[in-house]
Amino acid sequence: MPTSGSSSNLWLTFALMTVASWGLYGVFLHAGQVSMGDPANGRYKAFLWVGVAYLLIAVFAPLGLLIANGASWDMPTKGIVWSLVAGTVGAIGAFCVLLAFGAKGQPAVVMSIIFAGAPIVNAVVTLTWHPPAGGLSAIRAPFFIGILLAALGGTLVTLYKPAPAAAKPAAAVEQPAAEPR
Repeated sequence: MPTSGSSSNLWLTFALMTVASWGLYGVFLHAGQVSMGDPANGRYKAFLWVGVAYLLIAVFAPLGLLIANGASWDMPTKGIVWSLVAGTVGAIGAFCVLLAFGAKGQPAVVMSIIFAGAPIVNAVVTLTWHPPAGGLSAIRAPFFIGILLAALGGTLVTLYKPAPAAAKPAAAVEQPAAEPR
């Protein structure tokens, strides 16, 4: 696998695969929740299986790559701690998606808010941790316009999402005629 310093655009392929995966996440998670057939606990049952999927992919995929690459098993405590923090906030976020659905949030609205808001949070935290040379005044206007557009885009999608199609009427079930007495 190419390293992050590779001059190829493979990183873009993986980034777009993440967009597709996370774009489908809320829709599939909501479907799993509803398909559990348990209005009170279906979201928790669905999240349990999300956790199983995370375990399978997040443990076995990197384990296989580490073994295949002959990687050192030396892992500094600081790297372990920050990785655990990242996993914790990721899991909390995923759980909060389910809680939002359980509080009657619609997947299209919930995910629009999340995917418009998350890049804004990322930008603010990144700028706080790693301020640009020359300070905030060195940041060009298009960056701030991009943040504004992300917020505006999330707002517009939330406010003007298309209404779902009307529910189809349930098929009438014919009852057998009563036998005369």
